[in-house]
Amino acid sequence: MRIYELGDGTPEVAVVGSIHGDEPCGEVAIERLVAESPPVRRPVKLVVANEEALDAGVRYLDEDLNRAFPGDPDADSHERRLASHLARELRGCTTLSLHSTRSFAEPFALVDRVDAVTRAICPQLPVSVVVETDRFTDGRLIEHAHTVEVECGLQETDEAAENAYDLVRAFLDATDVLDADDERSPGATRAATNGSDDVTVYRLLDPIPKALDGDHEVFAANFEPVAEGERFAATDGEALVADRAFYPVLLSADGYEELFGYVAERVGTLE
Repeated sequence: MRIYELGDGTPEVAVVGSIHGDEPCGEVAIERLVAESPPVRRPVKLVVANEEALDAGVRYLDEDLNRAFPGDPDADSHERRLASHLARELRGCTTLSLHSTRSFAEPFALVDRVDAVTRAICPQLPVSVVVETDRFTDGRLIEHAHTVEVECGLQETDEAAENAYDLVRAFLDATDVLDADDERSPGATRAATNGSDDVTVYRLLDPIPKALDGDHEVFAANFEPVAEGERFAATDGEALVADRAFYPVLLSADGYEELFGYVAERVGTLE
């Protein structure tokens, strides 16, 4: 785990990147910000989490780090030990966790439940969607109080890395970390101007199981309505048909080993 701090004092704001080794966008954004060393008016902690998995070019070494919290310092698993260490480092911090996905190119945010932190921060980020994960947070960093997770774009793309940087700058603006005199890069300016005052909120309801083997396809678009009776995915040509109207979230043919994604409902907006 690689830790940087900008500013003096004990940080109450943190950014975490590359919890998964196949999601380098977080590391790229953090290293870019550290190299710039912008002036700050309150301290911030920047963490590149799973260095070993990044170096190996794999999602994880022993188990998914984002299913291993709160962790165990004496565990045999590398990720379970790392989860315990990372949880200690983030204690008392409002945290942004950077991820990427195989399902959706545009950035969106995920939270355990919409709360005061969500309402204060997410409308200032360059996202138009927030997803409440609710029952699907076991072992994830998102259970850590005052944590917003963001999917920055498609895995291992330059666009995801650029989006991650914009998201970090917008988050540090929203938490009053960046100094008002900071001469911002074009990317930071985009982040500041692209924040939305009207963010749509979805809530995950059920997983959509997927067979381990087979030729998988998806026909529906994430965050677009699927009608009851509509075909939305298939395995080896056998269609999955919606038994109710829903909105797909994190829907993809190869994003998860055992899931196509999730059934979600639209619950309103953050204004």
